[in-house]
Amino acid sequence: MRDLAALVVPEAGRLARTGDDWEPYRLLDAAGAVVVPAAAYFAELQAAGCSVATIRSYGLDLLRWWRFLAAAGVAWDRATSSEARDFARWMQVADKPARVHWRHRDGGAPAAGAGRGKPAAGRAPGSVNAVTGKPAPGRKLAPSTRAHAETVIRSFYEFQLGAGRGPVINPFPLDRSRRAGRANAHHNPVDAFRNEKQGRYRPAVPLRIPRRIPDELFSELFAALGSDRDRALLAFWVSTGARAEELLTALQQHADPGQQLITVTRKGSRAVQPLPASPDSFVWLRLYQEGLWRNGAPRGRGEPLWQTLRRPWRPLGYHAARAMFGRANEHLGSNWTLHDVRHTAAWRMAKDPQMPITDVQWVLGHRHLSTTQIYTAPGQDEVIASALAHHERRSRRGAAPAAPPAAGYNPGSLANLFGGRS
Repeated sequence: MRDLAALVVPEAGRLARTGDDWEPYRLLDAAGAVVVPAAAYFAELQAAGCSVATIRSYGLDLLRWWRFLAAAGVAWDRATSSEARDFARWMQVADKPARVHWRHRDGGAPAAGAGRGKPAAGRAPGSVNAVTGKPAPGRKLAPSTRAHAETVIRSFYEFQLGAGRGPVINPFPLDRSRRAGRANAHHNPVDAFRNEKQGRYRPAVPLRIPRRIPDELFSELFAALGSDRDRALLAFWVSTGARAEELLTALQQHADPGQQLITVTRKGSRAVQPLPASPDSFVWLRLYQEGLWRNGAPRGRGEPLWQTLRRPWRPLGYHAARAMFGRANEHLGSNWTLHDVRHTAAWRMAKDPQMPITDVQWVLGHRHLSTTQIYTAPGQDEVIASALAHHERRSRRGAAPAAPPAAGYNPGSLANLFGGRS
């Protein structure tokens, strides 16, 4: 048994972005050398049509696994189910590692009070924000993060086994009920599919209803933005339901005010799809573009639609848009995310009785209709309001008056019989 309480997993190695389309990311070990098995796995993912964001997500899980193996003193091709079990336990019990700022990773200590401001509302780990009702990220890894890591590493070893490398047996085995074959083997077509567990060490992920931004809070969030560009972005996000990066990668030729459409490239399928947007989003877009062009920003069909507001002119990236959204959150004391805006758009369209759910599925770009149907379920605020209204109706109703006894019955005898006072 390994003493996990005394195990220290340092921030050894990193996932480096190369800027090369053929090899977008490289996994580097503690010595700065390329991890060759991970590079081969990344090439396999790229050949399977996975996006660069997927390769990055898988690479971060492999980096966490490589750091754990380095701390345990076990080579990747000598790992067994014992290491996989301890890794699952470590992710479940241990706190998240404290991230060291890149300015201080060379060993230098931060200056006294540097970067220490007043903590925003709801920033304490696990605390619930008073405005949004959303909990802040806790000190432990979320079950969805641990489940994703288990799936990624098990898939990595399956690829290595198929190529004749690595351990003889996958360290991350399937659940004991799945050893004999695939999930739902010999399934009866008349029965419903069972949600069978795949990995032995895969945690159960709770089903969460997407949280939307109420209309009154959305108006406050919109008013807290500092520029016409930010208002145009938010108006497009909430009217199209596009993901943040899908909209940020649009070019100026992709906006068609005449047809009230904006064209985006879907995240997973990479399909080019026009999305209908609200009229006010194009009004804010024109206000932003006129002000930007007056300042000398490049203008052309092939130029980025969303750019920085100051020189040098650069395309607006995801992290800059997230920082813009974070400043509005700090002003309101909330903790909304960019993906909450997509949930809000989906909820608004799904609640429209004149818009079929299949149309909502097409706009959101969901592969399965069941993914879109989660937005038809009532939200937490709706359920709470309905329950409070129920209690209010019960309190107003009061106790119904008792009917008088029929003629011929002695009221005193009835009181003694049913427990009343004589």
